[in-house]
Amino acid sequence: MKPDSETLWLILGFVGQAVFTGRFVLQWLYSEFKKRSVIPVGFWYLSMLGSSILLIYAIYRQDPVFIAGQSFGLIVYMRNLQLISQQAKTPKEQ
Repeated sequence: MKPDSETLWLILGFVGQAVFTGRFVLQWLYSEFKKRSVIPVGFWYLSMLGSSILLIYAIYRQDPVFIAGQSFGLIVYMRNLQLISQQAKTPKEQ
């Protein structure tokens, strides 16, 4: 039996939510490993991926609140990655 379109959209929504939740698991485990609160770069990539998937789902659902929230978040995640990239290119001060 082939799943219908609505079922596939629900699966996509749950996948997006799982990826988005995975970023918190990553941050928690990484912080436990380091014994201090740390946000690894992977957190921002998972944020972008999860947010993108959820944004696609929100657009399909035509939910303006969900669309606005995920769109804004995506901008924040991209900016954080941009700042991390710029910091990596800047020589360290001695």
